[in-house]
Formats: sequence, C-alpha cells, structure tokens
Amino acid sequence: MLAPPSAIEAPQPRPGLVATLFRLWPYLWPTGRPELQRRVFLAFGLLLIAKGVTMVTPFAFKWATDALVLATGKGGPGEAASLPDWIAGLPWGAWGAPLALTVVYGVSRALQALLTQVRDGLFAKVAMHAVRRLAQKTFEHMHALSLRFHLERKTGGLTRVLERGRNGIEELSRLFVLQLIPTIVEFALVIGILAWEFDWLYSAVVVVMVAVYLAYTYKATEWRISIRKQMNDSDTDANVRAVDSLLNYETVKYFGAERREAERYDRSMQRYERASTQTYTSLAVLNSGQAVIFSAGMTVVMLLAARDIMAGRASVGSFVLVNAMLVQLYIPLNFMGMLYREIKQALIDIDDMFRIIEQHPEIQDRPGAQPLVVREGEVRFEDVHFAYTSARPILKGISFAVPAGRTVAIVGPSGAGKSTISRLLFRFYEPTSGGILIDGQDISEVQQASLRAAIGMVPQDTVLFNDTIGYNIAYGRDGARPEDIAEAARLAQIDGFVRALPEGYDTPVGERGLKLSGGEKQRVAIARTILKAPPILILDEATSALDSFTEKEIQDALERVSRDRTTIVIAHRLSTVVGADEIIVLDGGVIVERGTHADLLARDGVYAAMWDRQRKAAEAMETLQQTQAQEAPSLRVSVAG
Repeated sequence: MLAPPSAIEAPQPRPGLVATLFRLWPYLWPTGRPELQRRVFLAFGLLLIAKGVTMVTPFAFKWATDALVLATGKGGPGEAASLPDWIAGLPWGAWGAPLALTVVYGVSRALQALLTQVRDGLFAKVAMHAVRRLAQKTFEHMHALSLRFHLERKTGGLTRVLERGRNGIEELSRLFVLQLIPTIVEFALVIGILAWEFDWLYSAVVVVMVAVYLAYTYKATEWRISIRKQMNDSDTDANVRAVDSLLNYETVKYFGAERREAERYDRSMQRYERASTQTYTSLAVLNSGQAVIFSAGMTVVMLLAARDIMAGRASVGSFVLVNAMLVQLYIPLNFMGMLYREIKQALIDIDDMFRIIEQHPEIQDRPGAQPLVVREGEVRFEDVHFAYTSARPILKGISFAVPAGRTVAIVGPSGAGKSTISRLLFRFYEPTSGGILIDGQDISEVQQASLRAAIGMVPQDTVLFNDTIGYNIAYGRDGARPEDIAEAARLAQIDGFVRALPEGYDTPVGERGLKLSGGEKQRVAIARTILKAPPILILDEATSALDSFTEKEIQDALERVSRDRTTIVIAHRLSTVVGADEIIVLDGGVIVERGTHADLLARDGVYAAMWDRQRKAAEAMETLQQTQAQEAPSLRVSVAG
C-alpha cells in the first residue's frame, strides 16, 4: 500500500546554522567551477585586508590628534605619550604631520569602503550561482514529485516556498559571509588591540558589554521572531487566498462572490496588519535597549581612557582611538538583531526548500529501467486493484486489453474509476496490485519519460499556459517548426481561426486560456497532441463540456487523430463512443459489461439503461429548443407592438 500523507509529512527538527551551511557548501563551493572557487578565496582575502584597514582608520585618527596636540603645544598631562618613533622621525614640519595623518585617515576610510564593496561584488556571483542552482533543483524536483503531493498542497504555498527559499539562500550567504564573519573578525581585533595598546581592563569591559548586548539582542529578537512568524503566516495565507481566488475568477463571477472574496482577503490582511505593527513596535524596543547597553559600555571605556590620560599614561589621541574603535564596532553590532533574525528566518526558509528536495517521489524509475519500446501499441490491464486511501478502493480487479490501432471506450457513472485508469496508465500512481502492460512491457519497469512520450492526452478541462496559441500548440513537441505547428492546427480545424486573428499564432491565450472558448481550447489541445504524434491516445471526456454543435466538430477532429492509433476513450456522453471497437462499462470499480454498442443495447443492462436516460434527456432538450424557437417570432412581435 502507498504511504499515507501523514507519514510523508512527519515533523522534523529544524537544522542549525552549521548544519545548513554544510548543506549549502556544495553550492557555495561548486565543483567544476574553479573561477567561482577563486572568487571565494579572493572575497575572504579582501575581507581580512578590509578589516586590517578598518583597524588602521582609528589609529590614523589617534595619530592625527596627537600630532595636532604636539603642534599646538596643548598636550597637558597626556603629552607623555607622543607620536610613534617611525612617525616622529619622518621629515615633515610641525604642521606636516597633522595634515598628512589627516589625509591617511581619509584615505583609509575610503579604502575600507572600497575593499568592502569589491569583496561584496566578488562574492555576489558565487551567492547568486548557489541561488540559481538550488532554485532550479527545487523546481525540477517539484515536477518529479507525485500527483498526490501536488493535490494535497496549494500552488500558491509551493511557489512561496520556492520564492522564500531563493531569498533565504541569498540572505544567508550575504549575511553570514559579508556581515557575521567580518563582525567576528573585527571584534577579535578590537579586543586584541585594546589589550595591547592599553591593558586587559579595557578588553574586559568591551567583552562584558558585547556579551550583555548580544544576550539582550537574542532575547528581544526571539520575541520578535514569534511576531514575525505570525506576520509571515498571515502573508502566506493572504497570498494563497489571492492566488486561489484569481485562478477561480470565473467561479467568483458566477456566484457574484466578489465581496465575499474581498472580505476573506481582507481578514488575512488584517492579521498581517496587526503582526506588522507589532513588528515595528518591537523593533523600537530592540534598538533602544541596544543603544543603552552600548552607550554604557562605551562610557566606561572612555572613562578608563580619561583616567589614563590624566595620569599621563596615555595621550589625548588615545581618548579618540577608543571612541573611534567602539563607534566602528557599533555599526555591525547594531545589525546583530536583524542579522540573527534574518539568518534564523533564512534557515527556516532554506530548510523548507530542502524538505521539498528531500521528499522522495512516490513514483520513481526502478534501477536499470529501460526505455519503453512501442512496436504496435497494445495496452493491457491485468487484474488491476487501486485505492487512493486504504479505506476507499477505486478499482477492484480490472482486466481488459486494447488491441493495437483499435479504440476502446470506458463508460460508467461518476466515481466508477474511469479517470483513474488514465492516471494509472500515465503512471501518476502505482496500482496496489496487478499490472499494466504496453506491448508486453510492464510500465512499472520502464522509464517514465519514455512511457509518457508514447501517450497523448486530450483532457476534458484543457488548461493552457499563459502564453501564445503557437506556444501552446508547440508544447506537444519541443523544437517544432512553425510549419509543423500550422499543419497540426489545420488537422485540428483551428488553423483558419488562428490566421484570422490580428496576431495569428502570436495571440496570447490569457491565464489558463480564458481568452479562448471551450471549443477553441479543445482544438488547441488536439493540435498539440497531433504534434506529439503518440502511438497511444487517451481521450478523457474530451467533449463532455461542449455544446452539441461544437462537440460534433471536435468529435470529427478526434476521430482523425485517433485513426490507426491505440485509443482509450473515457466518456460520459455515450453518443461519442458508439463507433468504438469495444465499450467497457465500469460501476463501483468493476467491469459490469463489455461489448460493442449494438451488443450492449441488445443485452438491455446497465449500458442500455444509461443510453435510454441520455437519449430521453437529449430529446427533451431538443423539444425545448424547438419550442423556444417557435415562440421567438411571436415574442418579437409582441415586444414590437
């Protein structure tokens, strides 16, 4: 039996930062791409150089200040600590040193910014390459997953996972490599320089300040993350409702439910509004607390510097140095809350993407599977049982054969299992037991791609891509030439209609083909099936949604398509299958009757009863139409009078 959805969806713990980076590493360090690997090395080299320059900047500020103090003779008690010997020994005048060191300070700041931007630019290609590869892999895997997986999920939610996963990879690589690592390096340099330039007490104060700062940031950000989750959930809910409503635009119009849909959407947006407001309020609490903690630590360090200056153990420039270093450290620290929150959110988004990638497709090619070889096109079902869930069996031992080049129709009431047969033949699901063979080859033993390449489908509800008519017809065969597309359209009796349009084959069909009528969409579906030229054809109630006149035209086109092809017709209207070589009547998941149209009518069983009901319904409809046509002239006269 197939695994129930609950087994597929068993909750799993979220991986941490290190585990996620380990999963991402093959994409950030792509094998076979030495130019990208060199970019990683260069980016980290520039990171270290930039941080070295960052540490030079406050020292340049200190030396410029001390040079000014010496040049003006206003050193006071701190004059004991003068300029370093290598600076004092340079051949410049009294005012040369302050001016030159001021220039060094400005150049170091500019160089710091330049190196940072070059580093970011170098690493951007690496990060975006990882984004593209993972997004492509996820997208391909979504198509590889089973029909059951997609039926149990909302399309809007899946596309949101893909979008957030892409953003999460970009954010994590950017924040971790370009902000978190540089901040850690800078913090270590600041601690080392303070201990070397002054004494351990300075470093201890900074370590305590940063520890308290990070602890507060962690607590406040955890609180904010719960609010952010509510905001994301309401955002996803609003997005899913919007997509679902717009995809069902016609249904909304049929029931005049525009206001109802707007109110549903607004309820989701109200939750989003409340959560967003709380997000901004909590951000103010986070920022104000961070500012207070950092300011207190900076004040203590500067008091220590002032004490040493007054005692003659340091110069006035030392006061400037500690201030500049801490202000420089505050800039990345100020983003720690955002950094923690965004990294954590990115981890969740990336994990959601990886969970999709790690979903095992319900239907997979078996090891050593060979391509399907269609010699004649005979299709055979042998004692096939199937159930979507164990509590609801659909097919109960179905056995029948469709000889090569013949047409077999499958009819029966709704829920009898007719469309399930086409899904099993396409191998969207595996039979619970039994086998399906094409030219003696079990389809479970062949490659899925070759199986589906051999089968053409004209469904009841043709959903087209939001592209041109030409694109939708050409979807039947990749790389089809324009003349092949036109020929397929001609055989499907739609070429004349298309050429009469101002844009011809470049005419957009709209979302799901809504700009075309039902008959026009069906002809496009027939044309792309003709272009595919499959040896086996499935017509799944292909005309049941059409009016009688259009149905007759479409039926003629379908007969031309199915000629000399093995064809399975799944039908509700029995008038469309009277010419089938064999008609199989399904009811309750079992075959209750089979034979030609004449044989089944003569048997006076289930099929004959269905035929009689549909014939009477058709006669009643025809009588009604004739009555309306007769009453129409008198009605027009009465109105005119």
